[in-house]
Amino acid sequence: MTTPTTADRVSEAAAKALRDAMERLLAGRPTCTDGRLIKENLYREAKVSRATMNRAHSILAEWDRRTAATDARTPGEARRDDELQQLKRELKQLKHERTELQHRLDGAVSVIAALHHDNTALRQELHTQTGTVVAIGPQRSG
Repeated sequence: MTTPTTADRVSEAAAKALRDAMERLLAGRPTCTDGRLIKENLYREAKVSRATMNRAHSILAEWDRRTAATDARTPGEARRDDELQQLKRELKQLKHERTELQHRLDGAVSVIAALHHDNTALRQELHTQTGTVVAIGPQRSG
């Protein structure tokens, strides 16, 4: 008994295995590979030989078309890359905020130093003054 074949010269079972493997890989749910969107993973995931995969021209054309649309990234890789871009944006914003706070801190340091200098000068002036202290008594009613 011969196995029915598709127009690609592969058996219906091999074509189904390749299509099922393609769907698992593209969905990010591999069962026996690392999930990268490469042809080696396609035939290994389908558990067929490379030669069998190479005879399935229409399936390979579909694979090429669908992986090109994903930039050959798995859904996990796409999520990772999106998260990385978000983290880079947040880091840039935090660096900007840190720089602004550093400028404000530097300004506060200058003001504090000036106030300290003035305070020291006033204390010295207070100690060098000689004079009579006059007590102010209760108010007279008059």
